[in-house]
Amino acid sequence: MEEVILVNEQDEQVGSMEKMEAHYKGILHRAFSIFIFNERGEMLLQQRAKSKYHSGGLWTNACCSHPRPGEDIEQAATRRLHEELGFSTSIKKIFHFRYNASFTNGLTEHEFDHVFVGNYRGSVMPDAYEVEDYCFKTMHEISTSIESHAHKYTAWFCIAFPKVFKWWQSQGH
Repeated sequence: MEEVILVNEQDEQVGSMEKMEAHYKGILHRAFSIFIFNERGEMLLQQRAKSKYHSGGLWTNACCSHPRPGEDIEQAATRRLHEELGFSTSIKKIFHFRYNASFTNGLTEHEFDHVFVGNYRGSVMPDAYEVEDYCFKTMHEISTSIESHAHKYTAWFCIAFPKVFKWWQSQGH
């Protein structure tokens, strides 16, 4: 049984709950999103496996998940990045945000999402259970695609990407 960390609006832990129960009830819980860039400044996108419990087949950032109760969020992010995409790299937190998105299957993502970025140059070896496909795209290509085809992307990616794009531009890109 996989549990998530329940939090209040300040990201203070208030308990834990089985992951699917938290998603059915739409209860605020801690999560993370990782955005990875290659040496050309392109962002790694993954297409979620079609079998995922929601948003299957949609494109999103490199990795998203939840820390386990008692697990440090950065360590959890590093762990899941390796589990989903088969590589490790250093990451740093750049911001956090809260969002609430409901899906047609009755699930709700109500998350306090910590956003990390990292750079990686090397092979990507995705777990087929988690990832259908992956690619690298420029920030401008992604921005244009979201504007014209938002339905091809996950709800959280459409919220987080503009914030990451703004951060990326502030880094002199």
